[in-house]
Amino acid sequence: MNWKLADLLDRLQPCEETNFAPCIVIGEGSPETVQTVGIHDAEFIRLPTYPNSAALNAFSKEFCTIVKLAAAAAVSMRITSTKVTAAQPAAATATSNGKFKYNVIAIGASTGGTEATASILEKLPATMPGIVITQHMPQDFTKMYAERLNRISKLRISEAKDGDRVLPGTALVAPGGMQMSLKKDANGYYVRCAPGEKVNGHCPSVGVLFDSAAKCAGKDAIGVILTGMGQDGAHELLHMREAGAFTIGQDRDSCVVYGMPMVAYNIGAVMQQLPLDRIAETLIRRISEK
Repeated sequence: MNWKLADLLDRLQPCEETNFAPCIVIGEGSPETVQTVGIHDAEFIRLPTYPNSAALNAFSKEFCTIVKLAAAAAVSMRITSTKVTAAQPAAATATSNGKFKYNVIAIGASTGGTEATASILEKLPATMPGIVITQHMPQDFTKMYAERLNRISKLRISEAKDGDRVLPGTALVAPGGMQMSLKKDANGYYVRCAPGEKVNGHCPSVGVLFDSAAKCAGKDAIGVILTGMGQDGAHELLHMREAGAFTIGQDRDSCVVYGMPMVAYNIGAVMQQLPLDRIAETLIRRISEK
């Protein structure tokens, strides 16, 4: 029997508490072929075009990460189902910029970072400075990822568009396949999103975001480097620290891959190294200090 994707999704039974059913679709094609159907949240994972060992290993890691993220989203939706509608408007009336010690939080992550970033954002209140996030993720996946984060967080979270303002109570996720940098004008901070060459082997690159934060925000920013392979963002986090920013690195034990945070720590870029479950509370405390 031939089933259309929409028919299959409609046959899923959502959780009674939230009317929400996370779904992962594996196949060929692209995420544009998968739409959110009714109450269902569909996440697409592309099958490897060339199934060699490296491609299969990458597919396995991506699959495991998305399954964990979907499970976490389902749990969070059950916990916050009665609070979601109240939490969204709160972001619009968040504390003004002048009330925060730091007015920008820049977060960078790679392997394992989708789950790590989600665990931080779901613990933050709506009254936070503007947050900008670069996660190593391919084009078309970042929009779905941002939508997932928005559902589990009290913040208003979206995939960034060129010129978006960095406002209190909001978070912007760098779009896959584009470089996102932080800019500042007379009205405050905003982001520039544009196609570009890979930097440190990535587009979007954590290094591009952190370097721009060092240049235009300086001591008005907090930089957070999370789990990831390689060293993207490590040296640029040092630039942030040298410009007066407060910097945080995820510790070895809580990282999926202790690569980027390790390099950052070893070169002196990290002012405070923390387990993942303490980063949110540290951010809340730091923005309120005088």
